[in-house]
Amino acid sequence: MREGSDITHSIDNCTEEWLASSNVTGKIVLCYAPREAPSMLPRVELPRTINRTVSAGAKGLIFAQYNMNSLDSLTACKAGMPCVLVDYEIAQKIASYWENTENPIVKVSPTMTVVGDGVLSPRVASFSSRGPSPLYPGILKPDITAPGVSILAAVRGSYVLFSGTSMACPHVSAVTALLKSIHPDWSPAMIKSAIVTTASVSDGFGAPIEAETVPRKVADPFDFGGGHIDPDRASDPGLVYNVDAREYNKFFNCAIGLLHGCESYQLNLNLPSIAIPDLKDHVTVQRTITNVGAVGTTYHAVLEAPAGVVMSVEPSMITFAKGSSTSMTFRVSFTTRRRVQGGFTFGSLTWSDGNTHSVRIPVAVRTVIQDFVADTS
Repeated sequence: MREGSDITHSIDNCTEEWLASSNVTGKIVLCYAPREAPSMLPRVELPRTINRTVSAGAKGLIFAQYNMNSLDSLTACKAGMPCVLVDYEIAQKIASYWENTENPIVKVSPTMTVVGDGVLSPRVASFSSRGPSPLYPGILKPDITAPGVSILAAVRGSYVLFSGTSMACPHVSAVTALLKSIHPDWSPAMIKSAIVTTASVSDGFGAPIEAETVPRKVADPFDFGGGHIDPDRASDPGLVYNVDAREYNKFFNCAIGLLHGCESYQLNLNLPSIAIPDLKDHVTVQRTITNVGAVGTTYHAVLEAPAGVVMSVEPSMITFAKGSSTSMTFRVSFTTRRRVQGGFTFGSLTWSDGNTHSVRIPVAVRTVIQDFVADTS
């Protein structure tokens, strides 16, 4: 427990001018600027604020931010100066205490580690790349999310907590390698499909995964694609969406303008997702699923239609009988129920055998009434 210390607070995010004029030497500073929350990036602003308060001679820092993980940035705290992260609600209570107490004092206790169900996890980090893809809006991105925040990583003979794609990518790479070792005959597209279609969209309590934004919100496919990676389920997906390598060549030729009709081609590329960026009235897309599970299994389609859209699938039941083809093609139709220039709404298509396998792909649809126009009112 640190000794008590005077506290002062800033409502303009602890600028150099405020720190210089406020005599914060030996004090613990509360940086609390709720009006700047919509435009402030804590991962950028926090290290700067730490450096400014250290240079000003402060004894500690309490930094208010919207709910997100910024623990990696606390390494900028020097000489053992305590740095504490709080949300705006707690910061308001501290500020009220400061304003209504003649001699406000703050005590900083040692950090506490929480392990297990008491942690809100998984959730999508604020720095994680979001969709839609500006170049190819007919292809849903991202594909998947994986652990990438405060990962204990080996660095030059030691270990450091790091965050970012460089931490998430090894998790996905390892799962891919494991799947290839279990299913050596699977193509890269089959492995990707197994990972995407078995991902989780809820936490251990069954609540929807959340995404760090301003403010925090329920995650959607533009935050996490198919969801959070689940290696155990990916090893036995039941069904996969396979793509012949030649189809990727066609897509590449579309991308560089060597083929025509590419918009329709993008919609029907056999990916484990569906994205329709310009639904004006009615669109039908097709996908092919391949059985990699038990022969004789019957799957039923379970639809979660995007808001404002009527969604149907034909056929709605598929049986992989003994001696029949291991692949089946189905069509998904989308009809808009509202004539608006709107944003994307989200849903899903799941093939379920009612027992072991639930093969889910994300769906994103945007209705439009005019080309090259965003929202109209």
